[in-house]
Amino acid sequence: MTALPESLEAFGPAAFAAVVVAVYLMAGEPVAGHVLHRRFEGRLRTDPGARRSFYGRLLVLEWGLALLALLVWLGATDVDAAAVGLTWPTSWPEPLTGLVVLLVLVFVVASTRALRGGVLLEAPPARRPPTRGRHAEPSGHSTLALLPRTPGERRLFTVVGITAGVCEEWLYRGFFLAVVAAVAGGLPAWALVAVAAVAFGLAHAYQGRAGVVLTGVLGGVMAALYLDTGSLLLPVLLHAAIDLRFLLVPTRVLPDGRPAW
Repeated sequence: MTALPESLEAFGPAAFAAVVVAVYLMAGEPVAGHVLHRRFEGRLRTDPGARRSFYGRLLVLEWGLALLALLVWLGATDVDAAAVGLTWPTSWPEPLTGLVVLLVLVFVVASTRALRGGVLLEAPPARRPPTRGRHAEPSGHSTLALLPRTPGERRLFTVVGITAGVCEEWLYRGFFLAVVAAVAGGLPAWALVAVAAVAFGLAHAYQGRAGVVLTGVLGGVMAALYLDTGSLLLPVLLHAAIDLRFLLVPTRVLPDGRPAW
């Protein structure tokens, strides 16, 4: 079980900065993600390098935030590496957590097989008139727009997937939960899991309601796995595997990204 900070005093002179970064992850990241994604959709209609540019922006944003959180943690006086998950696992997941992780893996395998066969892409996207916006992807297909089409995009997407596993677990599980635990003081594990789920789901608001729910559930599972094992290692590996599974989806089953109107 992760030994989280019990009060904000543990962060010492870095306490204010820690709270600011945590608030940004909860409230600012959803706005930044929405703006970044909408700009990407607008460029996707006419710029063949839109995906590579978007991947590059994601890498700068995620590594920048991860480095900022790392510097804040290094400035904390009484928050050791174990309190933010930067250690080897100290225990196995609880049986319930292990079962949920197994179900997630089954879902990931099943959804990947469905995507590979084009099953989840058979329904035509809803058409909409040009007056409703300039963006290339129809509602419900925003996530598909992010998937790589060319060999160069696939290589860069691999880096993005690994980055998401490392940086997002550090930010939303290791760092964020340490700050939440310090501010709230003595929250039970289930409450921390719920907070982590909400924060992670909101960070993916650009994916729509279904995306918020799905990523929120996954965020909660990662948080439970982290709290049970005391380490970010397993959540990082699971997170990266979930994102990198999209590399198994052949380009031929993906929509071409052009507007449906």
